[in-house]
Amino acid sequence: MESKLSLIQSLMSFKCYQAILATLVFAVSLSGCSFSTTSPQTSNIANAPSTSNRKDKKVILTTFTVLADMTQNVAGDKAIVESITKVGAEIHGYEPTPSDLRRGQSADLILDNGMNLERWADRFYNSFPKVDRLTLSKGIQPINIAEDSYQGKPNPHAWMSPQNALIYVENIRKALSKADPVNAATYAANAKAYSQQIQAIDTKLKQTISTIPPDQRYIVSCEGAFSYLARDYGLKEVYIWPVNAEQQATPKQVEKVIETVKAKKIPTVFCESTVSDKAMQQVVNETGAKYGGVFYVDSLSPPDGLTPTYLKLLEYNVNTLIKGLQK
Repeated sequence: MESKLSLIQSLMSFKCYQAILATLVFAVSLSGCSFSTTSPQTSNIANAPSTSNRKDKKVILTTFTVLADMTQNVAGDKAIVESITKVGAEIHGYEPTPSDLRRGQSADLILDNGMNLERWADRFYNSFPKVDRLTLSKGIQPINIAEDSYQGKPNPHAWMSPQNALIYVENIRKALSKADPVNAATYAANAKAYSQQIQAIDTKLKQTISTIPPDQRYIVSCEGAFSYLARDYGLKEVYIWPVNAEQQATPKQVEKVIETVKAKKIPTVFCESTVSDKAMQQVVNETGAKYGGVFYVDSLSPPDGLTPTYLKLLEYNVNTLIKGLQK
């Protein structure tokens, strides 16, 4: 009799657990976020730490991997830095997952790019209004888009300019120092050292670009993600669409690029790692230009890939461009 009673109690406990779990799932479905049903990818900087590993360190979330790498360089070992989006994710139309929501609720600070890059961010933030957030492009002079439905809006890819990256780093330093004043001196020292690395690679890349005659310095890509880099390095930018959107590559956009590539005799065209190159392959077929491969913009590569850090991303993109233009 006693064993039967124990069995009944166990079954009742299990049913209670099921009811609680169902309630939690229902609550998440009613939240302000739109969740993806796909499994999250593995990322070198996007894994949520366990509570036991925090050891009183601040947990800093960034909206994508490039910002996470910048932030990690400033934070050093004094804070835990995670990226909400995973390696290879398309940032503009990203749909947060339930695990993203859990991490957001336990974060001390969230850092984003702004400039209408993360179209999903406001819904995401509504789930935890008390968590501090900061936009890292604050203080940057935007380059406005001149066409399509984005006309007059800022091009959001400001981090592609090393000079702008120095502003990002300073904003990161301020944010970390405010959130964790005890380690402010360390953040200041790390930010200074990292800024010097950015300045050094900026000088190196400008020298590399200078080997190409000015009238041949064209950068042709799927997305208009290089406006700030083009401004800094004296490049002429050509792209199919200005900003990644749900609908890309209209016939008119593709035809415009085809005409420019033919008229300027541009030898090589490229696309970005997070989008399909189908439209750019059409440009290749119609112009005879070569396809030079991908640029990395919205995402770093895995740790063993070509662009595991922001500085490697800058260097890889410029070297890939130069190699293409020299053919």
